[in-house]
Amino acid sequence: MALQLPREWRRRAERYRLFGGRCLGCGRISPSLRPICPACQDDRMEEVELSGRGEVYSFAVMYKAPEGFEQDIPYVVALVKLEEGPVITAQITDVAVDDVRVGMPVESVLRQWRQHGPDGHIVYGYKFRPAQRP
Repeated sequence: MALQLPREWRRRAERYRLFGGRCLGCGRISPSLRPICPACQDDRMEEVELSGRGEVYSFAVMYKAPEGFEQDIPYVVALVKLEEGPVITAQITDVAVDDVRVGMPVESVLRQWRQHGPDGHIVYGYKFRPAQRP
C-alpha cells in the first residue's frame, strides 16, 4: 500500500478538478487534454477547466464492487454528459439508487473514493450529485 501514495499524489490534479482539452482548430472539447484533436487532427490543443455540470446520459447500478469500493454497494456509475459536450464516467452520490434517472441534472462534488487499508490514506476525487443550483 505504501507504494500507492506517490502515484495518488501525482494524480491528485486530475482527481480534484475537471479539465479537458479544447482544439484551437475546430473548437471541440475533449474530456482530457490530448496531443491531437480526435475530430480534425489539429495538434493545437489547450487545457480548459470544465464546469462540472451536466446530466445523466446513462447509468448502471453496481452490486459487486472492486476492492476499495465495497462500502458503497449498491452504487450508481453513470455516463455524465457535461454542459461543454464531453461524456465522462463517474459515480453518482448523495441520492438513493432508485431515484437516479436518465436526464437528471447533476453537478460535480469532491468526495472520498477509497481508503487503502484500515490505517491507510484516504483518496478523494470527483463524483456527481443531483444539481443543487439551476
